Amino acid sequence: QVHLVETGGGLVQAGGSLSISCALSGDPLNSAVMGWFRQHPGQEREFVAAIRWGGGTPRYADSVKGRFTMSRDNTKNMVYLRVNSLRPGETAIYYCASTRLGSLFGTFDAWGQGTQVTVSS
Repeated sequence: QVHLVETGGGLVQAGGSLSISCALSGDPLNSAVMGWFRQHPGQEREFVAAIRWGGGTPRYADSVKGRFTMSRDNTKNMVYLRVNSLRPGETAIYYCASTRLGSLFGTFDAWGQGTQVTVSS
């Protein structure tokens, strides 16, 4: 099993930037792919980005391509999401997730508690 903890959320003005982080603890062999999701108030959780611990190009949701960057640090078991040019509608709880499966399109089986990102207009 793995345990995920997100940090770095906060309040940012529209057009601004923010970095959020996720620390993985437990057995890293139980994690092949890491993902970021977000949940807007009153809506379903949606996919944002995913990356393999083993390398390769991250996958992004179309709505964030060119503005968000997901990265990883295998030595620290950390993943990051740099969010640029934030829009007011992107206020959400951002969740880190992990899956044992190697696909960037698969189902995630471990979740963090989430970190709030609030974008003011």
